[in-house]
Amino acid sequence: MQEFLQQVVSGLAVGGIFASLALALVLIYNAMGLVNFAQGEMAMLATFVAYALVNRGMSYWIAFPVALVLAFGGGIVIQRIVIRPVERAPILTLVIITLGLATLLNGLAGFVFGYVPRSFPSPFSAQSADVLGVFVSYRDLGVIAMSGLVLLAVYLLLQRTTVGLTMRAAAHHPEASRLLGVQVSWMLGLGWGLASAVGAVSGIMVAPILLLEPNMMQSIIIYAFAAAVLGGIESPLGAVVGGLAVGVTINLAGAYLPFVGGDLQLAVGLAIIIAVLIIRPNGLFGRAAVRRV
Repeated sequence: MQEFLQQVVSGLAVGGIFASLALALVLIYNAMGLVNFAQGEMAMLATFVAYALVNRGMSYWIAFPVALVLAFGGGIVIQRIVIRPVERAPILTLVIITLGLATLLNGLAGFVFGYVPRSFPSPFSAQSADVLGVFVSYRDLGVIAMSGLVLLAVYLLLQRTTVGLTMRAAAHHPEASRLLGVQVSWMLGLGWGLASAVGAVSGIMVAPILLLEPNMMQSIIIYAFAAAVLGGIESPLGAVVGGLAVGVTINLAGAYLPFVGGDLQLAVGLAIIIAVLIIRPNGLFGRAAVRRV
């Protein structure tokens, strides 16, 4: 039982990382009806920025918010320069553009930083604490706490502030928002910036666990897709619940299923996507589309 609980806690820590990236995917989908395949690479690039700042002597706790601010600005720039000119194009065109953007950002990170894996510092100790008989590492507790704080901050922003409510209105009712004087395009830009910053949290949190290199987010984005699909691609709450559920599931599968090793854990994430699309395409918190005939 003790080992089971330890696996669950470790899964929650990893799930918090998945939830952050899944929430970023949901934010973009709600804003444009678009799955942003470049979200993982945007998070990776922000993590390299944080690494460069720390490597130049900046404190981790200063580099972390600075990297998030830069990621926020970078998301707005991408929306204004890359996405805005073609935002009314067919969805397939937008998907191809995000795939090309992912390739471009990956190549840019490789060109600037190289493809040699690097160690990323963690502000949390690798030692463990006894919590009700379960030994949990301070790193896992720190990741859970930081991911939770970020997700709570996003919730409060979207639900309790004028800017957040305006962003939601612009995403769901763009024409009505324009009639009320809302600059919808800029609200979409803020949505991209927010998604970029939230996604950057997942990259910075996972980098000490994995080695930092340009391809490090390519498996994490699969788990984030699984989390978003499981929770419901339109539901921010679903992204959080789905991320935690996927994290715990792959951790338990790796611990208790002998044939699921490090490589096959990715297959578990893919299996979750397929199962949800077959059984409940709208996810746990998604709403079925209703059409009047």
